[in-house]
Amino acid sequence: MIEKELLAVARGDRPADRLFRNARLVDVLAGEIREAHVAVARGRIAGFGARDAREEIDLEGRYLAPGLIDAHVHIESSLVVPSQFARAVVPRGVTTVITDPHEIANVLGLPGIRFMLRDGAGVPLEIFANASSCVPASPLETSGASLDAEDLRSLLDEPRILGLAEVMSFPAVVAGDDGVLAKLEAFTGRIVDGHCPGLSGPALDAYVAAGIGSDHECIRLEEAREKLRRGMTVFLREATNARNLEELLPLVDERSERRLCLCTDDRTPADLMDEGSIDHLLRKSLAAGVDPVIAFRLATLNPAEYFRLPDRGAVAPGRRADLVTFSDLRDPRIEEVYLAGSLVAEGGDPLFSVSPETDETVRGTVEVDPETLDLSLPARGEGGRIRVIGIVPDQILTEELHLSPTVEDGEIVADPDRDLLRIAVVERHRGSGRVGRGMVRGFGLRRGAVAGTVAHDHHNLIVIGADEESMRTANRAVVETGGGLSVARDGEILARLPLPVAGLMSDRPVEEVRREMDRLLSAVRDLGSSLRDPFMAMSFLGLEVIPSLKITDRGLVDADRFEIVPLRVGASS
Repeated sequence: MIEKELLAVARGDRPADRLFRNARLVDVLAGEIREAHVAVARGRIAGFGARDAREEIDLEGRYLAPGLIDAHVHIESSLVVPSQFARAVVPRGVTTVITDPHEIANVLGLPGIRFMLRDGAGVPLEIFANASSCVPASPLETSGASLDAEDLRSLLDEPRILGLAEVMSFPAVVAGDDGVLAKLEAFTGRIVDGHCPGLSGPALDAYVAAGIGSDHECIRLEEAREKLRRGMTVFLREATNARNLEELLPLVDERSERRLCLCTDDRTPADLMDEGSIDHLLRKSLAAGVDPVIAFRLATLNPAEYFRLPDRGAVAPGRRADLVTFSDLRDPRIEEVYLAGSLVAEGGDPLFSVSPETDETVRGTVEVDPETLDLSLPARGEGGRIRVIGIVPDQILTEELHLSPTVEDGEIVADPDRDLLRIAVVERHRGSGRVGRGMVRGFGLRRGAVAGTVAHDHHNLIVIGADEESMRTANRAVVETGGGLSVARDGEILARLPLPVAGLMSDRPVEEVRREMDRLLSAVRDLGSSLRDPFMAMSFLGLEVIPSLKITDRGLVDADRFEIVPLRVGASS
């Protein structure tokens, strides 16, 4: 609806609510940085030039830019509910996020998605979502819920649902699976996001021909170029455990930049509060030599246009007055944040408080009896090699290693001297007691164990340890708190972080969660791991739609061939 009062302010017949004087405007539409006075009325940009206003703010030559937009984020990875997440990212200049709530959807289904939308309503952050397309991510895992095309269709009338979230079952798309195609057809005419790591050639052609428009899983420059050539929009990602931005920045030039966006995907509280969110990616882009206007487009106009949100992403008459100010164009540190014209953060601090409301419908999701779990790993067969998951630092890709195990009394045991640890995934949604067992290299523990109910995307209970007693203790610590993360040594719980909301999130202040997470990380490092974030690294070892070798409650998964494989090399499945 066109507001006559806004038009009156634009004409100069009525005073603006607020006038930003003497700004250096980052104009992502005209492709320039220019001096301007910017008038705001009724939460929108009214126009440019000096005019009467109820309040004047003299920026004295500081920069004014559109609010930042995160093109793809899983809020659950911040370990706090959406309203607390807002307190972490809004002071960083983020005013809009497009989230895929498939983490909680894999635990609770549609009620989980609706909880995320409900909790995010009313905070000074524009939270949009795409309907989670892959719940479960594949048949090779056990999740807490399953969403088919009709379930997803029920979300089409939700005003904050923009389209279909990352379609992770890319082999099923390429093969023309009826169930996946039904989901795509339900969202015909809407945005459909992709997820196709390493996909190339004719298989990529088939994936794009199904109507999928973006990908955020590129890790190599040529992979991203091929996807651009197929018409996809590429999201340049810098997550906590998938740091791909630097590798892909050479893609950014005047010919390709309009089909590129920035996204964080999965970031922990420490990274959000220390490095930042999209503002961190913006600074990294500028430091690499990207033109400032282009860098801001990646974080504002481009995602707004891709997601068909024409009311934001630029400073122009009629658009939302989502604005940020800063002083240094080459190293922008956000000073003030305005959402719809209202000041919501200043000096790195939120100017709002939140009171999350959770109930039993999102709690009590861990159905595990830690005392009866069988974590044993019998050494079946004489000699030979076993498949071992090889961690790749700062990536969610893994390697498939073939190594000789250490065997004691007929059991395969951890061998910290060789950096070989036990790993297990325990089904926690239905109380089945099913356990997938394996070995992992690259985690670095010398002793003890870590466990958590954050294990993408099925979010079963995952544990890595140097001995079985420590693994049992870590499991028990997580179960006792209704989900969360823990560190243990022998029979002692060294640290834990309760995440009672779906076993994924806390409703406590993000600052508290960050402090407890720091204690967890310190405890893990004392046990020997030097990984940047061992818990994030562990969580992605269960994501069977990312190559190469992963593990779920159903066993080891060859993510290249998309099938369960035996632990022993050469054994029949």
